[in-house]
Amino acid sequence: MTDQQLIIVGFMGSGKTTVAREVARRLNRAVIDLDDFITMSAGRSPAEIIQQDGEPSFREIETRVLDEVLRQNPAAIIAAGGGAWTIAENRRLISKVGARTVWLDAPFELCWKRIESNEETRPLAPSMEAAEQLYQNRCPVYELADLRITIAEGESVEEVAAKIVSLFTQSQNREP
Repeated sequence: MTDQQLIIVGFMGSGKTTVAREVARRLNRAVIDLDDFITMSAGRSPAEIIQQDGEPSFREIETRVLDEVLRQNPAAIIAAGGGAWTIAENRRLISKVGARTVWLDAPFELCWKRIESNEETRPLAPSMEAAEQLYQNRCPVYELADLRITIAEGESVEEVAAKIVSLFTQSQNREP
């Protein structure tokens, strides 16, 4: 199963998009950032959708777009949004296509530092306290991912990507 999709999950600020790009480069695969794909198809960013229509409406759009991306890009490396993996239907869709998932397990402090330094609006993380509570709530669901990579603060994107490629390749070789 050499063309298996790889879905990168984790909290906002864990490095999903940046790492997905490097993993895709190393594996010579297409990379898809689910939030970017949602922005293209909906004409609004996830933050705008959440602010204007609420999170439940955004999650419906996210699930629909994820289903489309999974069906149309069988060999892609996909960076899922921070909350995408927390939705049972999304996990079911990912499992149905036989994709592998990897959790970028970054400590909250590192994620928060990155969230604060980024200009992007994060409506689900309006304060450090709210973000930390969301992080704590999501971690048990992130643990359901097939693979887990612990992220250290000083670690480079290349180091993280190399670990993922190694684990992903090993897991594919074990497939029947």
